[in-house]
Amino acid sequence: MSTITPHKLGVHKILKYIPLNAIFDAPAKRRLAKAVNIADLRLCAKARAHKMVFDYLDAGADDEISLRRGKDAYSELEMHFHILSGLKPPIDMRTKIFGCDVKLPFFGCPTAGNRMFHWEGETAAAKAAEHHGSLYGLSSLATTGIAEIGKIHNGPKVFQLYVWKDRELVKEVLAKAKEGGFNALALTVDFTWYGNRERDIRNDFSIPPKYSINQMIEAIKKPAWTYDFLSHEPYTYACINTDVSADSLAAFVNSQIAPEFDWKDAEWLLGEWNGPSAVKGVCRPDDAVRAVETGFSTMWVSNHGARQLETSPATIDVLPSIREAVGPEVEIIMDGGVQRGTDIAKALALGADSVGVGKPYLYGLAAGGTEGVIKALEILRVELDRAMGLLGVGSVDDLKKRGPSLIKRRHASARDYPDRYAYERGYGGGVI
Repeated sequence: MSTITPHKLGVHKILKYIPLNAIFDAPAKRRLAKAVNIADLRLCAKARAHKMVFDYLDAGADDEISLRRGKDAYSELEMHFHILSGLKPPIDMRTKIFGCDVKLPFFGCPTAGNRMFHWEGETAAAKAAEHHGSLYGLSSLATTGIAEIGKIHNGPKVFQLYVWKDRELVKEVLAKAKEGGFNALALTVDFTWYGNRERDIRNDFSIPPKYSINQMIEAIKKPAWTYDFLSHEPYTYACINTDVSADSLAAFVNSQIAPEFDWKDAEWLLGEWNGPSAVKGVCRPDDAVRAVETGFSTMWVSNHGARQLETSPATIDVLPSIREAVGPEVEIIMDGGVQRGTDIAKALALGADSVGVGKPYLYGLAAGGTEGVIKALEILRVELDRAMGLLGVGSVDDLKKRGPSLIKRRHASARDYPDRYAYERGYGGGVI
């Protein structure tokens, strides 16, 4: 017997005509207006979102060692700046990603289930990308459809795909992506097993939330998120099957992940797509070389946000070796641990052509929908502009060309890492 829920009773059809969102969201808007950095946005997200949802966003695998290392690794990189460079603002941040012109060398990574963070979901991120002139990435487990995103974002778009067993499903999804105007494909290869995310286990995480006593108590604590959830349509994994609810489809998704997916399967996929393509989840130079030989045009250096294999390396640490292995002509995207514009500058200097951010824009989304995502990207844009100006480089190309001489590694010290009040300031998802 299926559980009776407010959505099954049609409560959302009534609540959508009762405009209480503005009242419940007033405190969140005030917090968002005061945020000055990504750590502030994280605290704004924590204050508005259901605990289960925030922890899903914020967490890493196991003891969250990789999550902390991924952020701390940037602290070990010093920026050795030039003086009297004769630069005039604004800094030229234009570049190309997947061969397409963009105004920013960073973008929001494709992430699953955005509507669980805020009712606007992926549309908020797409609107923010359109606003900033950046690349947009859509997950194959998105809660907004490909066609809807195509109407919002007119710029370059990358579609992310998991390693599914059902090739007919893959063909169907790829056809939708092409029809929807997506320029590139990113195959996620570090998700063949599901990472051990212990915060989710403790919170009894589910999509959508279970109506347990604990979940309802947490929902009462976060009225803005809860009213959003109850007053809008239940979300589905819209890129796969809009007729099946997200909770029913979860078992299907788990059954479709193919751990046996290998290089030959990747060759087949590239033949089906026949366009710009990235392999997402590279952390070894030898794998990067083989990916190039297989036919991928772009290496996406990533450890899945430190949510999969615990003690996997910080992506900024392995980036230079991967650049050296594939040479200067192969495009490299890097994500992982980015919290500041200075982090983006360091990645570009050490071999990345562009940088993906996940948690920063999702904090903005959970804190305040479209407005929050626009602010997250704007914070990073301003910080990157300042970092490049102070470094003495006037363009992304200049930063990449002169990068190795600008960034130097130093030995770590206790002064580099969070102090006892770091958690209150929002530093690091894994600080306990």
